[in-house]
Amino acid sequence: MNAINYSQLLQLLWPEIIVTITALIVMAADLLFLRQAALRVRFATIAVLASAGCIAAILKLLLAPVQGTLLDGIFLSNPLTNLVQAALLVITILTLLLSVDSSFTEHVGEFVLLLLLATTGMMFLVASQDLLVIFISLELLSLSVYILAGFDKRSPRSSEAALKYFLFGGMSAAFMLFGFSLLYGFSNSTNLIHIANATHGVPLSPILIIAIVTTVIGFGFKIAAAPFHFWAPDVYQGAPLPSTAFIASGSKVASFFIFFQVLVLGFAGAEGSATRSHFQSGWVPVLVTVAIISMLLGNLVAITQTSLRRLLAYSAIAHAGYMLLAFVAHSEQSLAALLYYVATYSLATLGVLGVLAVTEKQLGNDSISGLAGLSRRAPFLSVCLFIFILSLAGIPPLSGFFAKFLLFTAVLAVSPGSKLLLWLIIFAIGMSAVSLFYYLRVLKSAFVADPAADSIEVSSTLLMRFVVGLLAGGVVLLGCAPDLILAQILKAIHASGL
Repeated sequence: MNAINYSQLLQLLWPEIIVTITALIVMAADLLFLRQAALRVRFATIAVLASAGCIAAILKLLLAPVQGTLLDGIFLSNPLTNLVQAALLVITILTLLLSVDSSFTEHVGEFVLLLLLATTGMMFLVASQDLLVIFISLELLSLSVYILAGFDKRSPRSSEAALKYFLFGGMSAAFMLFGFSLLYGFSNSTNLIHIANATHGVPLSPILIIAIVTTVIGFGFKIAAAPFHFWAPDVYQGAPLPSTAFIASGSKVASFFIFFQVLVLGFAGAEGSATRSHFQSGWVPVLVTVAIISMLLGNLVAITQTSLRRLLAYSAIAHAGYMLLAFVAHSEQSLAALLYYVATYSLATLGVLGVLAVTEKQLGNDSISGLAGLSRRAPFLSVCLFIFILSLAGIPPLSGFFAKFLLFTAVLAVSPGSKLLLWLIIFAIGMSAVSLFYYLRVLKSAFVADPAADSIEVSSTLLMRFVVGLLAGGVVLLGCAPDLILAQILKAIHASGL
């Protein structure tokens, strides 16, 4: 019996094994063969090796998938988890390509090793329905990104960002672990389905209420939702740009997905209701409150920012508020909308950071005013920036618009006659209009403001233009033809029985 279980384990874990082996190969290659090479050659070679491993894992996931569940949900593989894992690997590849022109460290092998280990943690995270494995996977992801945030040893801001990230992360992990322990004591199981069976039909007890609140606090930190967002602005600004790109995209995809799974599967029956006529205590009213605070704080504080990195951080807080609306509906349609939203948001954010990687390296800062006259100094990059910014603002026909439209309709479909939910959507639309103001400030600087008299032409490598152009094309394509991935998401949800 044990041999059969280990054989099944090996079959299910092949994608994670491939990524882990790739991480070890990358480290060995850098230590043994590339130490004397130029820094850009090392980054390029290591990025190619790591990307090849990620591509191999994607092919295994999509072309030769193995479906199954191991040890009562400790690890599972189904069409939905495979699709999410493939998306995480694509984001990792894009991050690797964005790092090729970096010069923030000479420890290239160690940096890419941590990036791949964080990816492995995310892959385990989205493929489990067991609280213990979820927590361990989150810690593998978290410990890796804490180090990635402080990887630029020459920058005091990077060290400060890593320290704040670590301290706030440790606090949030304590809250989450406390909530998970209460759930285990309440249900005598760490499996989400068993926990739901134990809590279903039971009136909300103080223990269950505390478990809900502490779980929301723990995951609220991971997704940078207010008021658990304090780490985000400093990490976005202080971390090396590839680390920022990974934290702002890949970790968000994994965290939102597993947060949805924990609440919808583990707290089934304890949802409550946020409609005024049928208000009930549960996790839905809690998340509605967090969503409103996130949208309000993120958008209003972003208006005052002069740093593009910090603006993206507060924008991320606001977008977390929008995405939390999918939890209010907790349906197949809302899950599909959430995954589409977080995937397209990640592409646009990676694109902005890709443009910033070029301008920041040559201008020496990330100020919005530093982009003045970018349309005349780097026409191609400025057009791509135009696409990314308008997508984040939710302007049609870009993917950001359709993501919000799909999300809002999913919420209204839950209770069509609910005035409270209608006002919630109106509030979200109003906050989107506010966000347009600070997004347009970025475009005004790039397209309207005159460049400084001593400004120079912004040059970029062919690889960087290719990656940024690829991301811009993806944002436009998924906005004009959203069914390209939305249909696959819905198909995977149906096939997985969620």
